[in-house]
Amino acid sequence: MYEGPIQDLIDELSRLPGIGPKSAQRLAFHLVKASPEEAQRLAQAIVRAKERIAFCRDCGNVAEGDRCRICADASRDATLLVVVEEPKDVATLERTASIRGRYHVLGGAISPLDGIGPEDLRVQELLDRVARDGVREVIIATNPNLEGNATAMYVAALLKPLGVRVTRIGYGMPMGGDFEYVDAVTVREGDTDDLAEGFGSSGSRTAQLAGTAVHLAATALDARARRVAADLLEAAPDDVVVVPC
Repeated sequence: MYEGPIQDLIDELSRLPGIGPKSAQRLAFHLVKASPEEAQRLAQAIVRAKERIAFCRDCGNVAEGDRCRICADASRDATLLVVVEEPKDVATLERTASIRGRYHVLGGAISPLDGIGPEDLRVQELLDRVARDGVREVIIATNPNLEGNATAMYVAALLKPLGVRVTRIGYGMPMGGDFEYVDAVTVREGDTDDLAEGFGSSGSRTAQLAGTAVHLAATALDARARRVAADLLEAAPDDVVVVPC
């Protein structure tokens, strides 16, 4: 333990995601050794970001005004929406230069262990937007892990009655991967899987989704989520055994 401002700085830095006590200590001493001008630039950048950055009223992406630059761009296809978990995922997809539609940021994924249920996400805003803006296709680009798949199936089930085509983006990455670490080429060369006909017709897909259904049902926070979980379990092949936890 250190005394005074240096320990306060270490404590605050260690609160940041991905920064442990050792990393926080290294960063703190780097800042202490830095010139006053360098430290001031960092402090001013943080203050400016907090004062000027908000979330787009339409899609939930980061923006300096009411709308982000993508939603304000009239050349983007308003009938195509790409659904992502976080604003950083928008940046990943934009680097591929293959998306000409617009985005919708959910603000996370269904995760019972973290206390995040469907009602904590911007799902209703998505449904309202699809109905209001005449959207014809929705590409779901959540992470290919348990939480991302549960979220994708939940959103797809709610979109299906609206008559829009729903697809799942192909990443070319393994199950359990994180979208944050996918390179642009991997995403661009991935295919899309059509979810419009339900939760998948192949045994391999429904086998994977059996676990997703259990994860989704575990939220027990939303009646719609429980209905989607029940549909997923019903779609699972007979040789898939789901063990309640």
